[in-house]
Amino acid sequence: MSAAAPSDSTSTSVTSTGADAPAGADFVYLASQSPRRRQLLTQIGIRHELLLPGADEDAEALEAEHAGESPDDYVRRVTEAKLVAALARRERRGLPPAPVLCSDTTVALGGRILGKPEDAAHAAAMLADLSGQDHRVLTAVALGLPGGRVLAAVNVSHVRFAEIGAARLQAYVDSGEPMGKAGAYAIQSQAAAWIERIEGSYSGIMGLPLFETAELLRQAGFEV
Repeated sequence: MSAAAPSDSTSTSVTSTGADAPAGADFVYLASQSPRRRQLLTQIGIRHELLLPGADEDAEALEAEHAGESPDDYVRRVTEAKLVAALARRERRGLPPAPVLCSDTTVALGGRILGKPEDAAHAAAMLADLSGQDHRVLTAVALGLPGGRVLAAVNVSHVRFAEIGAARLQAYVDSGEPMGKAGAYAIQSQAAAWIERIEGSYSGIMGLPLFETAELLRQAGFEV
């Protein structure tokens, strides 16, 4: 999966690799544990089944950063790695052929990658860094089709946080909401009260940009 790096403005890039092949199914496998991605797929009427890692897979290892890697390269690489792992999982389990959808979201503060916090202290530090700042939310989507074709897109949104008071920040951390979230926040949570401005895709910031996802699905033969 490859595409030109996005510009400084809100952007989307789409790529297609491999020989053309029809989807051949009326559902997709969703290789994600995120309930928000399930909700968003349901919102646009896409039937899906979960294709989650087994106990023998180290899914978290796929999200490890590489030294010197840019946020743009990171989110593409991780999404591609998730897709490769999910396609192998489908094959290993002998499941019927159907498209496999993978996605990854990261928050970028300048050139820094703000992934999922390791603990509460890490979450608090991330949020303190985002307080009063502009940042980018990058979400990559990849759709692997039977026959080897891969469709991919990247959405980049820009978010401005107001200054977050120490008490509000700590209360949010204490709620546990930051854990498991890129950048230590979820836009659909109480953190929305800190957002002064968004330029881009609300659903992309949630974890699955619906415009780009729908475009990939249409290319694969789905009616969206």
